[in-house]
Amino acid sequence: MPVQKKHGLFWTRSRKEALAAWLFILPDTIGLLIFVAIPMVLALSLGFFSVDGFGGYKFIGLANYYRMFRDPLFLGSLWVTIVYVLCLVPGLYVSGLGLALLVRQRIPLIGVWRSLFFMPYVVSLVVIALVWKVLLIDKIGFVNRVLEMIGIPGQAWLGDPRFALAAVLVITIWFLMGYYMVIFLSGLQEIPREYYEAAQIDGAKSWTMFTRITLPLLRPTSFFVLLVSTVSAVSGSQAFDIIYVMTNGGPANSTSLAVFYIYEQAFKFNNYGYAAAMASFLVVILLVLTLIMFAATRGGRFHLT
Repeated sequence: MPVQKKHGLFWTRSRKEALAAWLFILPDTIGLLIFVAIPMVLALSLGFFSVDGFGGYKFIGLANYYRMFRDPLFLGSLWVTIVYVLCLVPGLYVSGLGLALLVRQRIPLIGVWRSLFFMPYVVSLVVIALVWKVLLIDKIGFVNRVLEMIGIPGQAWLGDPRFALAAVLVITIWFLMGYYMVIFLSGLQEIPREYYEAAQIDGAKSWTMFTRITLPLLRPTSFFVLLVSTVSAVSGSQAFDIIYVMTNGGPANSTSLAVFYIYEQAFKFNNYGYAAAMASFLVVILLVLTLIMFAATRGGRFHLT
């Protein structure tokens, strides 16, 4: 006769832990499926249609994609996005790491300083943009008044194509650097102090310890920061609110990121199919960048040499 397994033997400890793990991630999985995966599939399919926003759908194949690569405004927005990413990602890395190294020091009121650096991140981006818009108003703005007091002529920071994108970049870095400071601080605290003590005994200078100990052991954290900041910059998740409130894509489309141009086509001109095609193209760019970063860093795992 076949041996009957006892019911209790099936629920081993490992299986119970696996079930608990799946139950914990199930709400997030369902949320990602409903609010991310399904909308992405619908947006991808919508790119093959001409949609007027009033219920009219017409299949046009690849016409939206052909139009996209012949649209000078979209190509211009891609160039603005490239400049934005190339400036924002290094700026966030340097400012976040610099602040983390600063607040790691044993100085008076260190908790207060950490809170002050992180405080902008907890404020609404719309409020941040409104305040900075007032500060940067031509001639009567606080920034220009301070500059004129020290003999530097004021500029139309938000009205001049030469300075508008730079102003958006500075504000975005100021807003986000406290968040990346916390991430870098967490990585720095994982580095054993014994390494620094041994290096000091050997007579190593501060710069040598930074380049030979801190940076190599901070590589996993650096990878995470670079990946997240790159995805955030390309998608314009933080910049959109700032641009919408402060410049509305101007002047002369100098701050019109690709995501902002997609928003205008969808919700201002009702070109939903065209906007979906551009959004799909932007997602492909993000996927390619992510795969390149994972391949260059062996899946985000760094092996120290």
